[in-house]
Order: sequence, then structure tokens, then C-alpha cells
Amino acid sequence: MGNPCPGPLEFPMRGSLQSFSLAMVFLVGLLAGRPSSAHESLRERIDAFVRAEQKRMNVPGVAVAVVSHGRVIVAKGYGFSNLEHQVPVTPDTLFQSGSLGKQFTAMAVMLQVEAGRISLSDSITKYFPDAPSTWAPITIRHLLTHTSGLSDGLLDLRKDYTDEEFAQFLYTLPLDFPAGLRWNYSNAGYVLLGLLVNRVAGTSYVNVLGEQVFKPTRMKTARGISEADIVPNRAAGYRLLDGVVKNQEWVSPSLNTTADGSLYFSLKDMLAWDDAVDDRAILTNGSWRDILSPVKLSSGASYPYGFGWFIEERNGQLVHQHAGAWQGFKTAYYRFTGDALSIIVLLNLAEPNPAAIANGIAAIVNPALAVPPLAPIPDLEPEVTARLATLLEQARAGALNPAEFAYVPGWFFTEAAPYYQSLLQSLGPSGPLVLAKREMRGDDRVYTYLVQAGSTMLRYRVALIPDGRVSAFALSPN
Repeated sequence: MGNPCPGPLEFPMRGSLQSFSLAMVFLVGLLAGRPSSAHESLRERIDAFVRAEQKRMNVPGVAVAVVSHGRVIVAKGYGFSNLEHQVPVTPDTLFQSGSLGKQFTAMAVMLQVEAGRISLSDSITKYFPDAPSTWAPITIRHLLTHTSGLSDGLLDLRKDYTDEEFAQFLYTLPLDFPAGLRWNYSNAGYVLLGLLVNRVAGTSYVNVLGEQVFKPTRMKTARGISEADIVPNRAAGYRLLDGVVKNQEWVSPSLNTTADGSLYFSLKDMLAWDDAVDDRAILTNGSWRDILSPVKLSSGASYPYGFGWFIEERNGQLVHQHAGAWQGFKTAYYRFTGDALSIIVLLNLAEPNPAAIANGIAAIVNPALAVPPLAPIPDLEPEVTARLATLLEQARAGALNPAEFAYVPGWFFTEAAPYYQSLLQSLGPSGPLVLAKREMRGDDRVYTYLVQAGSTMLRYRVALIPDGRVSAFALSPN
């Protein structure tokens, strides 16, 4: 199923070393036999893992690439890009980007900054003068870093919107907090950034990307989504309904033009992009520093997000990553900078978590990159634990008090809270909370507990803002 990964003779290296040096290094490797056999063993282990995960997750099609120190170790498709026609996934198969496309929107914005058309410190109202006056403190930088306070609203997925109609809809959205106060993921903010580029560049942000990013980086098939165009190698997106694979739900064409993640790209395109990120291509080094620097909140605390990238740490190593989800597709892209390791995972099913595949591959390449398992740690704040145990029982009883919460999304009490109530009641009584992790995310204290509920071990995660109110509440099987 799918084409085999490129062999070492086909795709020996990516980067800017001279051909003669490449040939000599590779020849020495072949003669010694060790690098080739080591990579072959690694490929076999990754291949077995991906096949097992594809089967476990019931994913129709998967595309995976692994790049280590500039060398493509794996670039391979598994399963089918289209079930109806039994078309296999290959490195040329086009998947929808989902929010992985946000890092490309950031590129389009920074191109406008470098062209002198906009400044990161500009108020967004400079370019949208009919926006609410409460938007005046919101800058372009706030939008790029999800610190604008702009909430996400519910668009009519069956309606076509013009750019002006998108803008008018965004104007109706409430602000969850003053700009810069905290971080909160906002698709609406990136939709607005796309509209901004459309206005100041005199063409669509997708055209900007096509001419100034995709073409020079050799992303030969990356493009905006179009239902009307004939698009070679386009994958179909799927979802599970009562355990049965179904086609993705239809949305209006305009919903696939927005800059929060409406792109097609293939594994080959993403390998070219990974090369460009290595080289800090297209933009100046200063712009790349902005893109890959954690945002500073108004308190001075930092949050691990730049411009379209999460910027995190694992076992002392810097990790740049982002994922995406949209219309029956899931994507994940991880760069472990200390190991010069990049992992790309593209799926055509809505439900699975591609990060699980990416992290599993990372652990195969280097066990030190495995996600640390949760285990008990000393609990130095028993009063917090006691309060959160009470909160958990309130969730079980359907008695969560909105006054104890701050900055949670509007759907939390209408959708998430009833789900958690049903989950807890179905599992049975909960045991004591066992603290497994405590961290700071911006100004929030985030606590992760392990709690036994019936026969199921749950992961219970709660975030508290400085005044003690709850800003995040989540339960999931561990």
C-alpha cells in the first residue's frame, strides 16, 4: 500500500552542502555499511509502528516523513487516499492542512511587514476602520500570537461569505480579554489576518503564498483548497459515524478560502518546506526570530507560541510544532531542534491524533524524545488538590458554577460540561487525585492529576488564573 520510501541513492541529503562532498560522504557510508544498515533498521521500525497505528486508529490513509540531520529517512504513504476508488497514498498525495496552514499565513503577513506595507505594532483598526472601537488596542502581533482576545464564533458552514461579510461577522464577536493579557487560540484572528493580507497586498493571501513562498521553496503542488478545480492527487477526507467511515461533511466553498488553515499540500511539499525552515528562507533572520519566539504577555510572562508555531520544550530540548484538523483531515509537524529531527504526519480521518504517531516516531529515533509518562510527584499544595477534587464531583453532579470559571469558551457549559458529567457517571466513583504535573503556562497554573474512576484511569487537567478562577477543565483516559 503506497510507494516505498525513497532509498538513500534516490534522496541522499537535503541542504546546501556541495555535491562533491555529498557524494564522498555517502560513498564512505556505503563502503562502511553501517549508516545504510542503521537507517534501514530505523526505517523498518518506523514502518512497523506506523502500520500498527494506522490499523489501531482505523485511518484510511497516512503519509509520513522523517528527516534526520538533513537526510530523509522515511517519505512514504500507507493505505488509501480515496476509499471509493482504492487510490493508494503516496508522497504526492494532497492533504488538507487544517491549522498547520497558520504558519504559512504568518509567512504571508511577514512578507507584508518586510515590504513596508504593515507593522506588527499597528492597530488592526488601521486596516479595518469600521471595526469596533474596542479593537483599537489589538495589534497585528496580537493576532499572530493568539493574544488578541478575539473569540471564535459559529459561522454558517453552508453559506458563502465575501471578504466583507467575513469582516462584518468578525466585528460581532466579543472580546474575551484585553489584548495581550493572556493566550487563547483564535481561528477568527487568523481569518482576519488573511483578510488583512488580501487588502494590503492587492491579491489573495493564497496568491502571495504561491508566488513568494511555495514557488521559491519548491513546494510544487501546495495550493489553496478548491472544490471546483481539477486537483491531481487530491485525497478524500473521512470521519467516523457510529464506528463507520463516512465522507467528510460539505462546507461552502468560501469556508475553504480563509487563512486559518485552508491549504492543500503533499508530503513532498512539506519536505521542501522543512528544508526552507532549516535554511530560514524567504524572510530575514529578524523575521524568523519573531516567528519562532514565545509571545510575551502584558504581565511579562511568556507563553510557548510564536507566529503559527508552538514553541515548547521536551526533556531539555526545544520543539517547534503545530497540528491541524479540518474536513476529515488531521496533520502534525514536529521539529526537534536539538536532534535536527523533523516528523510530518498527514491523515485523512477526522478522529485520530496524528501527534501520537509523530511522538511515537520521535521515541523510536531517540528514546530521550519520548513524551514523559505521567507519574506521581510531591503535592505541595494539598488545599488546591482538595478544591479540585470538589470541582470534579461538581462536574459529576452537573453542578459546575460558572462564577468559578474565567475565559472558558462559550461551548464549555453547553457541550463539554454535560459530556464530562455523563463520562464520570458512567465510570463510577472517583478515587483520590494524584498530582502528576504542575506547570506555568503564561500566568496560569496548570495541574494534571491521575484519578481512578471505576476501572478507568483518567487524566484530569485544570488551569487556574492568578485570582484562582478556572480557565481550563479537561478529562480524558490516560
